[in-house]
Amino acid sequence: MTTYKIVVSGAAGQIAYSLLPLICIGQVFGPNQRVELRLLDIPSAQNALEGVKMELQDCAFNLVDAIIPTSDLEVAFNDVNVAILVGGFPRQQGVQRKDLIEKNVAIFKAQGAAIEKFANRDVKVLVVANPANTNCLIAMENAPSIPRNNFSALTRLDHERLRSFLVEKVNETQSAKVTSKDVKKVVIWGNHSSTQVPDVTNATVKGAPFDKIVSDKEWIEKKLVKDVQERGAAIIKARKLSSAMSAAAAIDNFSLRRSRSDHHFDPGQKYVAA
Repeated sequence: MTTYKIVVSGAAGQIAYSLLPLICIGQVFGPNQRVELRLLDIPSAQNALEGVKMELQDCAFNLVDAIIPTSDLEVAFNDVNVAILVGGFPRQQGVQRKDLIEKNVAIFKAQGAAIEKFANRDVKVLVVANPANTNCLIAMENAPSIPRNNFSALTRLDHERLRSFLVEKVNETQSAKVTSKDVKKVVIWGNHSSTQVPDVTNATVKGAPFDKIVSDKEWIEKKLVKDVQERGAAIIKARKLSSAMSAAAAIDNFSLRRSRSDHHFDPGQKYVAA
């Protein structure tokens, strides 16, 4: 089997710290898929990145062929099959995703240009850093020879948040308990931001329409939408750090679903020409 060459940017950060073990155990790309990891971060993070490399080595993962920490874009992106772009200026308490755009433009212009110049022509790119939609567009516009369908922005986290709120609501109001695997066909419209619109119009729980189980329209239209929109801010307020473990799990779930045939309303932000 061909070894996947995978670059993870922001590799010294907390999302990558949760994500990298999932990749290395075969959770993200399959239990038999060998991987070569390119760990990309800024020069000032290289000492921390060496520490991440040492920990990955100490885990002795069977599927890992090589671990390459670097701040060099050519080394990071050369012939990569997958680029997971986590690195960006971090969101902090009181900061909206839109406020990060100016700080991240240069980062994603450079990474898009590196994808264009060095990456495998069929590279799959997943942008995680906020604002994910805009950063994805910037990277994509700077890699014009890569098919636009190969670029995605991570909306899976919003999707999973919405599902978890539905599970909580159903279990509060019904005697029969459900889990997230029972909830399907939820949709997140719009930007990965406080302007997003969670949509449960077609949602089902164990095959039954959600609105037949929970008929509280005021909760759906006001509290549910607001709770999903503001979940990231609530986590920052509570942890003093942005979402990490849940973001890594969302990357895992998104990557797995893209390679499976049993998905329904598979959540992933895609470019749509106006």
